[in-house]
Formats: sequence, structure tokens, C-alpha cells
Amino acid sequence: MRRSAMAALAVVSGTSLLLAGCSKADDDKGGAKSNAKANAATTGVVNVSDAKGGTVTYAMADAPESFDPGNTYYAFIYNFSRLYARPLTTFKPAPGEKGNELVPDLAEGLGTPSNGGKTWTYKIRQGVKFSDGTEVTAKDVKYAVERSNFARDQLSLGPSYFQQFLANPSDYKGPYKDKSDKGLESIQTPDDHTVVFNLNKPFADFDYLVSAPQTAPVPKAKDTGVDYTKSIVSSGSYKFESYEEGKQVTLVRNEHWDAKADPLRKQYPDKIVLKLKVNQATIDKDLIAGDIVADLAGRGVDTQTQAQVLAKPDLKAGTDNALGGRLVYTAINSKVKPFDNIECRKAVQYAIDKVSVQTVMGGPIRGDIASTVLPTDIPGYQKFDTYATEGNKGDGAKAKEHLKACGQEKISTFISARSDRQSEVDSATAIAESLKKVGIEAKIKQYPSSKYFSDYAGVPTFTKKENIGLIMMQWGADWPTGYGYLQQIVHGKAIGQSGNTNLSELNDPAVNKLLDDAIANTDEAARNAAYGDIDRKVMDQAVIVPLTYFKVLLYRGGHGTNMTSTAAFSGQYDYLNIGTTKK
Repeated sequence: MRRSAMAALAVVSGTSLLLAGCSKADDDKGGAKSNAKANAATTGVVNVSDAKGGTVTYAMADAPESFDPGNTYYAFIYNFSRLYARPLTTFKPAPGEKGNELVPDLAEGLGTPSNGGKTWTYKIRQGVKFSDGTEVTAKDVKYAVERSNFARDQLSLGPSYFQQFLANPSDYKGPYKDKSDKGLESIQTPDDHTVVFNLNKPFADFDYLVSAPQTAPVPKAKDTGVDYTKSIVSSGSYKFESYEEGKQVTLVRNEHWDAKADPLRKQYPDKIVLKLKVNQATIDKDLIAGDIVADLAGRGVDTQTQAQVLAKPDLKAGTDNALGGRLVYTAINSKVKPFDNIECRKAVQYAIDKVSVQTVMGGPIRGDIASTVLPTDIPGYQKFDTYATEGNKGDGAKAKEHLKACGQEKISTFISARSDRQSEVDSATAIAESLKKVGIEAKIKQYPSSKYFSDYAGVPTFTKKENIGLIMMQWGADWPTGYGYLQQIVHGKAIGQSGNTNLSELNDPAVNKLLDDAIANTDEAARNAAYGDIDRKVMDQAVIVPLTYFKVLLYRGGHGTNMTSTAAFSGQYDYLNIGTTKK
């Protein structure tokens, strides 16, 4: 059961991966063996080991937009960045839903609310040092939030919650334009180990908000703006040894990291290597061969590999099929004609054969058919279907009725998808085939994940210019509450000129007010009821076509230790303490 962040959450000190119900594997010269079965990492920890040494290797099919903790919005970088960047709070390393438990990280404890929930105070742990040997202070946290939220012309890729909710930020132009040393007045640092956030309204989820890497400290003197991704100063247990853009990243132990000031990290491997822009089929092959520990992006094996691993019991034993608070959907751009007319949007809702989309994604193992914006494992979810069709296979007659009501017989538009995500391209293809049957021609435009939000689908001027009326999207909760899921994809204030994730550009005053009122409410039951109401109102606007409640089919490399799939990061493996038996 979830409790309000306004209440005192249990503080876990000295969190261990040796969780209840998880047995320690037999050790072999410091390594680990496992007889784990399929889905073992969704309910426990596979290959538990405290052995140190070796190199943990990951791979991914593209490259992240940025490794800068203040300029990123992909869940896998939120997860991975904790190795070198310590936010104020984070999520307990634990399997499945247990991984949603919020715990202190850089902060000594969870926040102390006052002023009716409009002021939140955190104490910073003493003895934490950057990789250059200097001590982390509260001013470094303050500066990190300022740069990540108030320099959007340079760092536009992360969420904008702090910009929206910190008190009186209108005159503040960001740290790169601020000529004073005061910075943003609504963040105070009365001493080196205290940071105080003053908000413009109560915010019940604030402890969750500060789990974002945007609160990970950044030393002002070492900040290089958009280029900081190439020279990050670590506050975690690992630091950057090398950064080869688009090719490879190598992390090594941060010699200034102190276990006494960090109850979460264990610093097991000597080195962590991430290979970039590796073909997905190669990633799957390397996983099965044990050459890499995990696909860092957490996308799961491709369709061809899925058939292979599910057909062989020994390979299937290495898979984990997990929910992670994610939805696969098509955003209908309400600012691109003729989809500025709700009747045209409703035509799309009824035209799409969702079963065909589910099939090309790999079938039910990749997720159940969806009908709501909120996934089934997010608080506030209510079961309903505003645009129900028989067998979820679409209704051409109803689609044509709404096209007629829209004053259209035929529509020509484009649908965008990420080029390095074959299942997304396949889904867009299936959708285009459904739409064609009712007179809507949707040609596919493909863009790389690394620039999808910064340059293409997340840039409203670009989507209008290119007539992109439909946008393929997959969304996971920023944190496991209805607000943490909904705000950045349906609130009008979340619309940005770059890095935008409200791809429908929905700006409904009723939806905005419901969200604003809900997060200020200290009654958790009332908040959850409001999120269900918001879901219905968004579906009434027909701006999002839910496709599937996404489930990922991961494969864990056989040499990885301490492998556990966490709901906190969309079902991915928790990267914080993975080790290896390879020496």
C-alpha cells in the first residue's frame, strides 16, 4: 500500500541486496552460479554475490541524448546515472514493486515538510566527495536544480517540475545569465549541509520529485553547459574514465567515494563499460553468449530473439517478463490539422486495430491491450474503454462516421517512430494499415531515439512543419504515483519547445486544474480518485490512443550478479550494484 509522501516514509539504512526470500548462490572463486528460473529477477535477486572485481559490460542500440544527470529524461539513464550522480533520494534496490520504496540517497533522510507542504528541507550527508576530491555541499545541489530547470535554452531534455513549482522564479534567468551569486531565492542553503525548497503550492510527492537526477550535485566551477556530458564530475561510486561520443563510455571506481557516507552503493566491479550504437540483434546474441550483462536501454529482446529464447527451456530460464508502469501509445497532435478537430481524432481512435499492434510487438507477453492512459500498475488506474471496439480490432464504420462529422473523407498525414526501435516502427506500420482502410493515409517518418525529443517529435514547430499528426510514444512514470505518471504528458504547462513530452500538446484547463489540485491534496485516496477522473477527461479529448500496457521481456547475461528487475525504472534491471563473475 502506498502512503502519502507528506507522511514519514520508512527510512532504510544499510539497504542490502540480500533480501528476504533470496538465497545466496554458490560461489566459485568469488563468482556466482545460479539455477534461477524465468522471472526470477522480478521476485528476487539472481546470483547474489558480494564478490568484487571484473568488468560489467552493457550495450544499447543507440546513444542516450545525454549522460548529464540534469539533461536527460530516459528511465535507463535515470537508473544508470546513479552510479556517478547521487540525487537527494532514490529507490531501494529491490525486485518488482518492492523497488518502488523511496529511500534517502545524498540526503540523510526524507524531506521535512512545513508551511502546509510548501516548504521542504533536506539534510545532506557529510563526508560525500566529488571525484576531484572536493566535498559536496548544499550549494552544489541548489546549482544543479538551477541549471537543469532554468537554462532550458541549453539543457532542455529533462522535466520542468522545479521550474513550475518553485516559488517566484519568473525573474530568474538561470545560472548562465545570472550575474549575482545568490541564484534562485526559492532554494536556500542556510549551511553547507542543508537545502530548503520553497514552493508556490503544496506538493505531496516532493520526496519523489527529488529522486530525479536533476538534484544530483554539480560543482558550478566545473559546469560546461551542454558539454558537461563530456566531463561529468562524479558524486557516486564510479567516475568517467573515458567518453567516446556515440561509441563507448567507461566508468571506473571513484577513489573518493566513501561507503560510510553511502548505505546503498557497494562498488563491486572494477570497471563498467557501455557500448553504444550496437545492432539490436548483436546485443541479443551477446546477451545469450554472456558477453554483456544487460541491454542498458531495457527495451527487451527483439521479436526474432523472443521466439528463440521462449522455445528453449535453458534460454527461457534467463528471461524476465515484467510490468513497469509503462504505456505504448500513439499521441494525436491536436495542433496539426485536421486533428485540431476532435472528430478527426475520434476517427483515429476507432480505426486502429490494437490487436495487430500487439501482435507485431510480440504478442501478449509484450503487454495487454490498453484502453486508458494510466497503466494498470499505477495508483489511480480505473478500468474503462471510451472507444471500445469488438475484439479491440477497430471499427471502420464508426471511424468513417467521425471522419464525416469532421468534414473529411480522406486525410493525409505522417506518423513518427524511433528508427532504432524496430517494434515501434512495426507498430507504426500496423497502425498505418488500419488507418488506410478508413481513408487516412499515414506515412512513416523515422528518427533516432537520441534526437527524437530534442530535434524531432518533441519539437512542436517541427511536427507542425512536417505535418506529423501522429507520434509513436512509450511512457513510464517519473515516479510511481498518478501525478508522477500523468503530469508531463497531459498538463499544458509541460509543453516545451524542445524536449517536449506532451506530444499531443493538450492544454485543457479542466485537466490542468485537476492535476494541480490533486498534488496539493494531502489525502492520498482523494488524489488517486482524481487521477482516475483525469484519465477519463484525457480520453474524452481523444488525444492519446492507448495501445498496450507494456511488458518488457529482458534477458540477463549469465555472468551478472545481483540482477533484479525493478518497477521503479520501468521493469529494467537495477544497475546500482550489478557485479560480474568474469574476472
